[in-house]
Amino acid sequence: MLLAALTLDLLQSNELTMAQELMANMLGVRREGVTEAAGHLHHAGLIDYHRGHIAVLGRAGLERRARECYAGSRTNTTGCSRQ
Repeated sequence: MLLAALTLDLLQSNELTMAQELMANMLGVRREGVTEAAGHLHHAGLIDYHRGHIAVLGRAGLERRARECYAGSRTNTTGCSRQ
């Protein structure tokens, strides 16, 4: 959900609308992978996700999950590992 964290930085909001298929295409993964990741984050209480609408409920937790991927993108460095 690095994409969600980065998008929220640009929007300065805790909500965004984006279809799973679009997210998957942007990330280069299958839509099912986005569904699975969103489900894990929802069950952890970090996001509410319904039909392309994402509301971030736990921004700090979402950033912790993204770890070095998120931090690296903010400083223009690499070193992101997929988890």
